Amino acid sequence: MADETATLEAHDIQRILKLLPHRYPFLMVDRIIERQGDESGIGIKNVTFNEPHFQGHFPDNPIMPGVLLVEGMAQTAGAMCIAAGESEEPKVVYFMTIDRCRFRRPVVPGDVVHYHLKKVRRRSQVWKFEAVAKVGETVVAEAVISAMMTER
Repeated sequence: MADETATLEAHDIQRILKLLPHRYPFLMVDRIIERQGDESGIGIKNVTFNEPHFQGHFPDNPIMPGVLLVEGMAQTAGAMCIAAGESEEPKVVYFMTIDRCRFRRPVVPGDVVHYHLKKVRRRSQVWKFEAVAKVGETVVAEAVISAMMTER
């Protein structure tokens, strides 16, 4: 009998909106194209010029703020955790730590960012993930993040 987490799942924006409390302009993941329970997953963000942060970061050379890449990785992890442990009670995931964060290349309008998450460990309601953001095959950011799930 195969383990239930061996099944890969995908989530569209409607499902993500049910899992996460974030809304535009702060929702940083458009789709989860692959999820294996809370073990691993890939979320995507389509970066468009009309996003509000590009008005000031930077008008003549638009670059997605690195902190928003980290937030996208965290939101992907949060959606994975909530979806993997679904219950009757609504849950919320709180970002706890960011370690070993590195930004490798600017992300610009027109890029499609893939957030690759891999669980390092889980203890009770606290998860730790290795996260890598890529545009194509190029790593643009990476970090180790942890989060805690609680009741709303």
